[in-house]
Amino acid sequence: MTTEKRSLYSQLPAIDRLLRDSAFLSLLDVWGHTRVVDLLRQMLEEARQAIRESQTLPGWCENWGQEARARLVEAARGALRPVINLTGTVLHTNLGRALQAEEAIAAVAQAMRSPVTLEYALEDAGRGHRDRALAALLCRLTGAEDACIVNNNAAAVLLMLAATASGKEVVVSRGELVEIGGAFRIPDVMRQAGCVLHEVGATNRTHLKDYRQAVNDNTGLLMKVHTSNYSIEGFTSAVDEAELAALGQELGVPVVSDLGSGSLIDLSQYGLPKEPMPQALIAAGVSLVSFSGDKLLGGPQAGIIVGKKALIDRLQSHPLKRALRADKMTLAALEATLRLYLHPEALAERLPTLRLLVRDEAEIAAQARRMQAALTGRYEAEFAIDVQPCLSQIGSGSLPVDRLPSAALTFTPRDGRGSRLEALAARWRALPVPVIGRIYDGRLWLDLRCLEDENRFLEMMLR
Repeated sequence: MTTEKRSLYSQLPAIDRLLRDSAFLSLLDVWGHTRVVDLLRQMLEEARQAIRESQTLPGWCENWGQEARARLVEAARGALRPVINLTGTVLHTNLGRALQAEEAIAAVAQAMRSPVTLEYALEDAGRGHRDRALAALLCRLTGAEDACIVNNNAAAVLLMLAATASGKEVVVSRGELVEIGGAFRIPDVMRQAGCVLHEVGATNRTHLKDYRQAVNDNTGLLMKVHTSNYSIEGFTSAVDEAELAALGQELGVPVVSDLGSGSLIDLSQYGLPKEPMPQALIAAGVSLVSFSGDKLLGGPQAGIIVGKKALIDRLQSHPLKRALRADKMTLAALEATLRLYLHPEALAERLPTLRLLVRDEAEIAAQARRMQAALTGRYEAEFAIDVQPCLSQIGSGSLPVDRLPSAALTFTPRDGRGSRLEALAARWRALPVPVIGRIYDGRLWLDLRCLEDENRFLEMMLR
């Protein structure tokens, strides 16, 4: 070993000495002896490795306490970190979809904090059913005879098919054999459920006679799948649920519908594009309707099935139901969210998803101008900051061709170098609360539709 290396090794402190240093006393209080010692051993090994490979000490060796604190804080950050969503997509799948209402947050906290009547009947001290309270509420809101809740809409579709048509044919239009996120395809789900897919019609045109001609002695279901994540335009024809329900009743075959997003209110009353509602399908005679909890409904991730009691009973007794059931936190959040729909006059204020969707373009543009003035001094040397009109999207496969007029702050590099945009986006993603925008057309866009806490945003951006 060279004299230089020997000298560097001698500069490495002993762990016992570091632990007696005042800088480590607070670390020991917060993170504990075991965790701090494990970290110091790791840091010592890194320092020795640096000496072996480059005959130098890492720069942080000048302040072991500061480096240890920084590493402990970083390691303590949760995997699911809060972010500021300025992508322009309200229901962003990668960012967790719907924000929860304060009522739902409080309900989840209560369910986590204490035992609850999840499967306990207070009336007779017997075992209750975890879906019962929500089923009554869903029936009130949709007009259905009964309801069932599972952990997401994909699970709902799988359970509907497995419990009502395993070993039988399910008749579906070719134009509705959709794939959604994560390569979830209707034909694949049918195979997993033990059903036989019977395609009818063409990609762009399917008629009622196609369904009628497909029905045979082995037909288990007629199925509609709402094409919520794409649109076919031009020379098209499709059979609506009311027509299909009438045919199913005539032929004695249940009709099920996968609505995907699902909305319990007429969105057109808020100036938004209209989306099919479960209650309309139930009124039309559809046997079972499934939809998501965390999309247009604005609640937690859940799969909701409403419909005929006899069929819901079959779902509830199927072995898959136990594997796919929702937990108490999901049920608590979903119940609190559904109760908001009993007060429709306040829904646009109390339900975050709807509140963000109905934000006025002029209001967003005014916010953008205020923030432009605040941010100019901080960023104008490198970027031109402009307020630009833009189009937000609902997201998560909901109304894919419809856009919402919005406003964005755009950052354009003065030297025209795209690498500056990438560096700026990376810097914002490294903030204590990361800011997520999108790079497009030589600019970094911050669509402000989903920004409600303006002060918190500016405080971070101006550091």
